[in-house]
Amino acid sequence: MPPPPGVPAPDALEARIAELRAGVRRAMAAGDRPAARALRADLRRAEQEWDAAVLGDAGEPDEPAPADRGLLPVREQVHQALTLLGVPAAPKLIGSVYAAFFPGEIPGTRLTSLRRDEERSFRTAPYARPYYLCAALTADLLAPARGLLTVSTWPLEQRIVGPLSPRTDFLASAVRLAEHAGRTAPSPDAQRLLWRFASNIPGAVTGTVGTVDPAGLAEAARAELDVHREPDRRRRASAAGRARAQLDDAERLFGSRLRALQDSARRRASSGETDR
Repeated sequence: MPPPPGVPAPDALEARIAELRAGVRRAMAAGDRPAARALRADLRRAEQEWDAAVLGDAGEPDEPAPADRGLLPVREQVHQALTLLGVPAAPKLIGSVYAAFFPGEIPGTRLTSLRRDEERSFRTAPYARPYYLCAALTADLLAPARGLLTVSTWPLEQRIVGPLSPRTDFLASAVRLAEHAGRTAPSPDAQRLLWRFASNIPGAVTGTVGTVDPAGLAEAARAELDVHREPDRRRRASAAGRARAQLDDAERLFGSRLRALQDSARRRASSGETDR
């Protein structure tokens, strides 16, 4: 079916989209954020035109675009929060971190299908984007860890979670958030988030309930992190070696589907035996 009148052909739009994506990457690499924002706006328009040409659907005219709402696209918001955390994280924590340290909020409903959309995009056009929001991998089965998002550009060891990883990642993220908060006066949202971390770390709470000294939180988190870091690192490094040897590019980012199915079958069988 030909595109609606006045809408460019899909092939021309796809070339334009690829050109704009490359331009955004170059602008970000050069640190030119105003140019990157302008190119992203052009990219969104080109993608809408592609929808109109291929699907005959130009979108809902009354729905404001991300720029009209003063927000970055959701995947960029999630990327910013994960970059600050530096560890695999669940959507709820990602949303809390973004609300505490960045302008705006991440709509919780948009996170539900985000990883699935990212995997579909990667499998359709591998490495077309500068980064992908992908799954953490379990150290035992190299399967996707339920509910944990990571960034594709992180080292594989950083994207794997073993038995000690939840605690080490909690402590590592506490250090990073505390150091970030300590550079300026923390907002009320940031103080509440830091308090949640501090209340679960021995020696981190030293003042009034609900308030946290970022430097004290970072020091207490580092002290415990020193205890767990090395055994967790060894487990992750071993699993990363197996992942590099056994998984293809997509599986290293999004996990092995076969292993996930085998793990699910094993749990069901174990549950059945217990019931009997």
